[in-house]
Amino acid sequence: MGKEETLATIAVYSLKGGVGKTTFAINLAWASARNSSRRTLLWDLDPQAAATWMLSADRNGRDEAQAIFSKDVDVETLIRPSTIEGIDLIAADTSLRGLDRLFFELGKKKRLAKLIERLKARYDRIILDCPPGLTETSEQVLRAADIVIVPVIPSPLSQRALGEVARYLVQNGGSHAPILPVYSMVDRRRRLHREAMEENPKWPVVQMASAVELMASKRQPIGEYAATSPAARQFAFLWQAIERRLSKR
Repeated sequence: MGKEETLATIAVYSLKGGVGKTTFAINLAWASARNSSRRTLLWDLDPQAAATWMLSADRNGRDEAQAIFSKDVDVETLIRPSTIEGIDLIAADTSLRGLDRLFFELGKKKRLAKLIERLKARYDRIILDCPPGLTETSEQVLRAADIVIVPVIPSPLSQRALGEVARYLVQNGGSHAPILPVYSMVDRRRRLHREAMEENPKWPVVQMASAVELMASKRQPIGEYAATSPAARQFAFLWQAIERRLSKR
C-alpha cells in the first residue's frame, strides 16, 4: 500500500436496535476491503450475532466469544475467514449475553482497546458491530474506537437517542472518538424523513432500498450482488467520508 498504515477502529453503534446497524457494519467492512484494499477484520460484539450469521463460513457455534475477554486467550485464535474474500471475522455467540456483567466484574475499562492493540500488525481497519444500548460493553467500545458511526432513522425518537449518546459521552468526561451520524433506512416519500434531512443536510444518507433488503437472503454485502445500486454507492460515499476523517487524526 505504499506507506505504512496505522490501524483504525470503526465502531457501528446505536442506542436502539432496528436502525440498520449490522447492515452498516457489513457493508463498511466490504468497502474497507474492496474499495480501499485494507486488511479488514469485522468483530461481531452483538449477542444477536446477525453479522456472524450473514458472513461466517463456520456454521458451528462454539459459545467462546466471551472467553477472549475473561481468560488469557490469544485474540488471534478466534479470528476466522468470512465468506467474503478480504474480510476476517471474530464471531459472536450467545456467550456475549453476559459480557456487560463480565466487564463490570473485571473492572478493566480498556480491556477491548488492549485486545485491539494486539492486532495492529495484522489489520489496517477493524469494524466493530456493537450491541445497542448504553452499557459496560458500549463504554468499552467508545474507549476503543477511532470513530463511531451512528445510524439514525429520520425521526424525532431516533434523533433523541443520538442526543442521549452525546450527553452520555459529555457526562462521562474526557475525550472520546468523533461521532459520525448517518441517516439510515431513508424513505424520501415520507415528509417526516425529508424534514429531518433538511435539518442536517451534511449527514450522509443510506436510503431504504430493495438491494438492502436482499442482504438477508443473499447473505452478502450489497457490493457483491448490486455493485451499481444507489445503496452501494451510498455506502461507498460513507466509507470515503470515514477515511477522510481518519486521515485527519
